[in-house]
Amino acid sequence: MSQISTIAVPQAAAGSPGIPGRRPRLGWILTLYLLGIFMGAIDTGIVTPARTLIQSALNVDGQTGIWLITIYTLAYAAIIPISGKLADRYGRKVVYLVSIALFGAGSLICAMSASTGLFGVILAGRVVQALGGGGIIPVATAEFGTTFPEKRRGLALGLVGGVYGIANIVGSSAGSAILDLFGKSRWDILFLVNVPISLAVLAFGLFFLPNNRGEKSAPIDWAGIPVLALMILSLLYGLRNIDFFKFGTSIVSDKVYPFLLAFVLLLPVLLLIERRAKDPVLTLGFFTQRETLVTLVLSFLVGVMMMGMVFVPQLSENALHIASGSGGYFVAVLGLFAGLSGPLSGTLIDRFGAKRVIGIGFLVTFLGSLYLIFYTLSFPSLVAVLVALALVGLGLGFTMGTPLNYMMLGSAPKERSNSALATLSLVRSIGTAIAPAIMVGFLANAGLSASTALTDRMPPVQLPTLVNYVRLQTQYAELEKDPVMAARMADSSLPDLSAYLTAPADSGGMTGGALPADLKEKLQNADVTNIVDVMKEIAGRMYDQNTPAVVVKIQSGLSMGIAGIDGALADMKTQAAKMGDGIAGLDTALAGMKSALDGFDAALGSPALPPAQRAAIEAQRGGVQASYDKATTDRAGLVAGKSGIESAIVKLADVQSTMQALVAELPGAFADARTAYLASIEGKRVEFEKIFQDSLDVGFRNMYLLVAAATVLAFLVLLFYRSKKKAPAGA
Repeated sequence: MSQISTIAVPQAAAGSPGIPGRRPRLGWILTLYLLGIFMGAIDTGIVTPARTLIQSALNVDGQTGIWLITIYTLAYAAIIPISGKLADRYGRKVVYLVSIALFGAGSLICAMSASTGLFGVILAGRVVQALGGGGIIPVATAEFGTTFPEKRRGLALGLVGGVYGIANIVGSSAGSAILDLFGKSRWDILFLVNVPISLAVLAFGLFFLPNNRGEKSAPIDWAGIPVLALMILSLLYGLRNIDFFKFGTSIVSDKVYPFLLAFVLLLPVLLLIERRAKDPVLTLGFFTQRETLVTLVLSFLVGVMMMGMVFVPQLSENALHIASGSGGYFVAVLGLFAGLSGPLSGTLIDRFGAKRVIGIGFLVTFLGSLYLIFYTLSFPSLVAVLVALALVGLGLGFTMGTPLNYMMLGSAPKERSNSALATLSLVRSIGTAIAPAIMVGFLANAGLSASTALTDRMPPVQLPTLVNYVRLQTQYAELEKDPVMAARMADSSLPDLSAYLTAPADSGGMTGGALPADLKEKLQNADVTNIVDVMKEIAGRMYDQNTPAVVVKIQSGLSMGIAGIDGALADMKTQAAKMGDGIAGLDTALAGMKSALDGFDAALGSPALPPAQRAAIEAQRGGVQASYDKATTDRAGLVAGKSGIESAIVKLADVQSTMQALVAELPGAFADARTAYLASIEGKRVEFEKIFQDSLDVGFRNMYLLVAAATVLAFLVLLFYRSKKKAPAGA
């Protein structure tokens, strides 16, 4: 601080409105502006490790949850050119302090969303935050870039990058520390930390900040401001909703083409307005002058690179097998090296120029991305993650702020420094809006691949072991051998219960197609440490949802069988009783016929019986004997039939008893099978975690291939930047 306070201040910045001729207090200026930058940066870092936790707490999926970042970038991008122009008009102090107040109020609204449980509330808070954030960093950067002499401007702007990096150290680490200290459910505290910082900046800024402004006094472009804001929102919203993996179908959706069409239709309207405006909100000359155009294209590509930082916590958690919310500590490594390289880049710019410094940054970022892709993700370890993050952080520190700000300020007229930096931030915000849509798509596809792979490797469902069903099969086989029952069972058979014992836990699989919304959400937000627990919950829930219907279906069939046996037993008992009556009647008839035969035998035993009479008696006896023999045979048949029916009654009653026992056995058997199935999933924990980890690594690999591609393209674009050239005064 003491080193900076000795730097001479340009005459244009020497005076302070309200205190004519007084030299501005650079210590206070540096402190208050850097504190605002620190707050804006710490908010990004502090929220990053909690993004998935906030999604889960407010019951939204990853595609919706990313709007925590996207809606901020949309509103931020829309307000940037407006805040820059207002700063030119009304002064940086006024716009800066209003922005600080909005940022603090938005943070408070975000914190309140935790108690309301409404995702819409936190989105509203993020919009208010963004409206404030859009006037903090651009205005603060412009103040440094115009207050310091050109030979020390690189150092001054380097402080912005340094503070930004340090804030990420504090932000990410503080975010994870707060979650660890207060619990994962107290993520509202992450936003509340901004409130006291905002109040402090407001209190001291009112007294100690000068209100520097541009020299122009032309009226504000009130016609261009709303048109530009609508254009920015339409463009970014349309681009954000494009599914780059289903481009053909998504480009014609009602969430994409109407907004892109609106942008195209508004573009000529804006051009007409801006050409007529005395002080246009968007300086068209920035897009026609060579050096500023190259700088803007580089800013867009840097915005794409920066979005890789958002997913560092999730990448670290997956690579190192740690729980969600803990990865914020690793952003500290990236932020540390970005914080070191930011001021260093400013010092090097003063000696070697911005083009060489930013080129070095692109090269280091490219090497860091390749190291992460081909080594860290293939051989994950703490050291590998730290080295990758150090390289990427070092590269981003050389690119994401200082050189681009220097190049833009060096190419734009001084009186339009606020507008120039606002335009730079706007274009970078377009990159930060598009990149997450692609990166989330990589992770979404990787998550779908993981779900499919996990489904394919799910263990076979454990069917219930039904002791009474096995016994019933044996009893039924015995009945089929019984001649009495064989005829009765000619048109019936024992139902195959295995047809009912399907895999209830497999319904919908792990792909989430038929899952309830809450389970689908848990699956989408799962990490490598809890994926198996989520799988077990899904399997258990599906078991619980489908098993009762299966049990009722089986019990209903068995109850019908039991009722049918009741009817059969009643018929068989009636038949047996009739046979008993028949046997009793035959016994009576046989007794009478036996007496008759005995009488015939006594008569025939008399020697005095005349031959003719004997012949007649013998004939009569033969008829009775034939009837007796037939009745004896009929009785034996009835006795055998009655015995068979009585035996079948006993067997059928046993079958009925077994069916009744099976009805009672079913619920407990399914519960035991559920426990066994979940245990089999637990037994494959290591395998499942590896499948999940490897699948997500594919998404991260593609994500950082995108970052590497952006660095290559940026390096090629940089070749067209040849000299630091001032734009024409009327550009």
